[in-house]
Amino acid sequence: QVQLVQSRGGLVQSGGSLRLSCTASGRTFSSYRMGWFRQAPGKNRETVAAISRSGYTTYYADSVKDRFAISRDNANNTVYLQMSSLKPEDTAVYYCYTIVSGRAYWGQGTQVTVSS
Repeated sequence: QVQLVQSRGGLVQSGGSLRLSCTASGRTFSSYRMGWFRQAPGKNRETVAAISRSGYTTYYADSVKDRFAISRDNANNTVYLQMSSLKPEDTAVYYCYTIVSGRAYWGQGTQVTVSS
């Protein structure tokens, strides 16, 4: 079983930055691909970023490309999402997730609110 614990989010002005973190339990974090998705009211769930086990390969949704950066620290079982140039449309609850042996796990969710 994998447990994912996320940092707190917050309220940020448009154009601002915020970094989210997500720490996983267990000793095999380096074997997990990790990602972040978000859920905004009335909108479909959107995977915004993902990262390979080694951290060398990343994926970004077009909506966040060049503004968000995903990274990981395998020594500390943590994945990060650095969000910059935030827009009001980035307002959502953000979740880190992984899929292990065909089962999905996600964190408790972090509210990010971007004011205009």
